[in-house]
Amino acid sequence: LKEKKRHMGDTKHFCPVSLKENFVLCPGLYEHAAKYREKLYYFSTSEYRDKFLKNPEDYVAHNEPIQAPPLRMCLLGTHGAGKSTCARQIAEKLGIFHIQFEEYLQELILPKTKEKVGPSFEEEPEEDDSKIAVLAEELKDFSQSITETETEKTEQEVELTKEEEAIKANLVDNEALPAEVLDSIVPDWWRKEPFRSTGFILDGFPRTVDEAQYLSERGLYPDVAVFIEVEDSDILDRLFPPRLQKWKERQHKKMEKKKKLKDLKAKMRV
Repeated sequence: LKEKKRHMGDTKHFCPVSLKENFVLCPGLYEHAAKYREKLYYFSTSEYRDKFLKNPEDYVAHNEPIQAPPLRMCLLGTHGAGKSTCARQIAEKLGIFHIQFEEYLQELILPKTKEKVGPSFEEEPEEDDSKIAVLAEELKDFSQSITETETEKTEQEVELTKEEEAIKANLVDNEALPAEVLDSIVPDWWRKEPFRSTGFILDGFPRTVDEAQYLSERGLYPDVAVFIEVEDSDILDRLFPPRLQKWKERQHKKMEKKKKLKDLKAKMRV
């Protein structure tokens, strides 16, 4: 009966200070509640409760209702479940941003790596060919200076910062991203424009318990979290054909290269 008689504040069970200052719907806690003008407000921390009580008029509605933030959505699921396809359709329908987390990480280091990294983009190592050594000996003087120049250029391009190295390690070896790296990326989607006022669907993050804990500790709460679960056979049907085609293309290139080397060696003998 007491619960029914309780009059909630303008932000209901969400913290009014988090909404006002961070534009985030952060659930308040019963132990951090306070009463103002016969209405009960809940706060995410005791510090926010004290801040509210010092100047409550800054955090309550006046002539019109308090504006709620736009939709922030997390879309989760195993690799190949179709997250990106669904996310693009949802983003287009709702008029919000689509953020593909792994693709976003790739773009951060692409200016230096010059190509995308990770298991999906790795080429199979080419087999050693004795004919390459024969031709290399003939063209050694011609190619040496060019090779040295290209090596220096490559070394300069792949010189990554500590943060970029962590991102690359995450993409290549699935190593966890440090909190300081996440701090430079994730909070901006909640707190900075144009994401702050438009909203977004975050595709592929969080991926681990630690990453979900990170969002909670930073007060970055999604409004919706959707997990896509599909059968293994569906994933196989979706991923296998393009990978098979990629393998065929590599085999075709390998055969072409061998043919060129054979023809070139024949010309050198003549």
